[in-house]
Amino acid sequence: MEKLEKLYEGKAKKLYATNDPDILWVEYMNQATAGNGAKKAQIEGKGELNNHITSVIFDLLKARGVESHFVQRLSDTEQLVRRMDMFPLEIIMRNTAAGSFAKRYGVAEGTELKKPILEFCVKSDELGDPFINDDGIIALGLASEEELATISRQARAVNDALLDIFTKIGVQLVDFKIEEGKTGDGKILLADEITPDTCRLWNKGSKDGKVEHLDKDLFRRDLGDIIPAYEDIYARLTALAKDEGITPSA
Repeated sequence: MEKLEKLYEGKAKKLYATNDPDILWVEYMNQATAGNGAKKAQIEGKGELNNHITSVIFDLLKARGVESHFVQRLSDTEQLVRRMDMFPLEIIMRNTAAGSFAKRYGVAEGTELKKPILEFCVKSDELGDPFINDDGIIALGLASEEELATISRQARAVNDALLDIFTKIGVQLVDFKIEEGKTGDGKILLADEITPDTCRLWNKGSKDGKVEHLDKDLFRRDLGDIIPAYEDIYARLTALAKDEGITPSA
């Protein structure tokens, strides 16, 4: 596979074309951001950890019947993925009240929800990623009714699979955001990444009732260094994959 011109650079990744028109080359960066880029920092080792973490998570999801754009990990910071026409949506699943949801509804952070909540935001830094409902998505042409039904069904399937994965490694999956896209032949798949940058993860072994964050809230809320937490998550996921006999896609 040959790496060609850069197509896109975001907050955490760079995307490159390859000599296969259906495959993209992804490079993970060390940049950490919060507040739609208002807070930034370069954190050594973050890109490598996120590349490894998302690779093993996609492998674990595949073993549970959840398909994604992921093809294989190439190096410590690089991977290959299928080229997708992305839906301009942030797809959010919530299992526990936290973050903006807790503030929005005046609910104590950590409150268990009676059922998982699926939310959508328009993916736009300029607009501040505004919340949008199903009717708005369809009315604005961000996805058709049929596409939205598929996206919603797959988001809940991802949540079920991730709950199983993280429960098995002693981690509470509070909430997460994902993205989905459409392949050249029209198939809708999970895309982007699943890492502690995009998931809110709490250690189930936390002491004295205090939340032990294992995610980007450590950076977002100035609670500490993210690297040890990300290393912990990667070590647990790797052990689970080994126990399940999963061969890494590398």
